[in-house]
Amino acid sequence: MSPTRRELLEAGWKVGSGLLVAAAGWTTFEALKPLADVSGGGVLPLLPPDAYPEGSATFVREGRFFVTRAKDELFAISQKCPHLGCAVPFCEASGRFECPCHGSVYNAAGEWISGPAPRGMDRYPVQIVDGRVTVNTMVLEQGAPLGSRLYDTPARGGSCAPADEA
Repeated sequence: MSPTRRELLEAGWKVGSGLLVAAAGWTTFEALKPLADVSGGGVLPLLPPDAYPEGSATFVREGRFFVTRAKDELFAISQKCPHLGCAVPFCEASGRFECPCHGSVYNAAGEWISGPAPRGMDRYPVQIVDGRVTVNTMVLEQGAPLGSRLYDTPARGGSCAPADEA
């Protein structure tokens, strides 16, 4: 006996729903999985210092770090969160780094503002060589200790994190 139209539709909905859940799960896993340690590294020549305006964060894919400027000083901040190793994006709205895994917040210099992270975000040494910013990704400097706020400025606006529903 062949299946009825209703049975075919139910089976189609089940298969489609299962595929949708699998795709959503995979996307979530890829977005939140911790970054692997990058071994080796090197010295990366970048743009001139003027290319990095105050309060900006430019992602450098080759080294997996951000170049930021806070209080007229340049920083190369590792994308890896010091708490769980998640990739931390820069929130343009607030002008801060906001970890999607556990909610730690860091200022433009990578200094800890709130959340469970044990310190600020780790940094790479920055130098100006021949008029260009260079970053040495072979040396990773531990982030500033909790409470260090040498480069803190007020948030520009609201957080990029989804609001909690009450």
